Amino acid sequence: MPDPLNPGAGAHLLLDALVVLWGILLGVVFYGGLWLTVRHAMATRRPALWVSASMLLRMGAALAGLYVAGRGDLERLLVCLVGFLMARAVVSWSTRLRSAAPRPLPEGHRHAP
Repeated sequence: MPDPLNPGAGAHLLLDALVVLWGILLGVVFYGGLWLTVRHAMATRRPALWVSASMLLRMGAALAGLYVAGRGDLERLLVCLVGFLMARAVVSWSTRLRSAAPRPLPEGHRHAP
């Protein structure tokens, strides 16, 4: 509940909510990208290149997004990280439901190299 003696408290709460949503968006992009990478890496000829490029893109996007959200304010950065971790739980839960049935391996891929 906003403090009636401090009219800026409502704006602070709104900013925190937006930062949490930003963190959730960053987390969905990061962890959703990881899930897609793992699913598609086995079907490529160069899985190490696929995983490495994905890691660089995901880390770059996450760090840039956290930098924008934080803007030198530790509290905002921590609020954004809370959203990021919330997204981790949501993506983990939703991908577990989708991955319940095992996918057949592509032809010629019988085991890990």
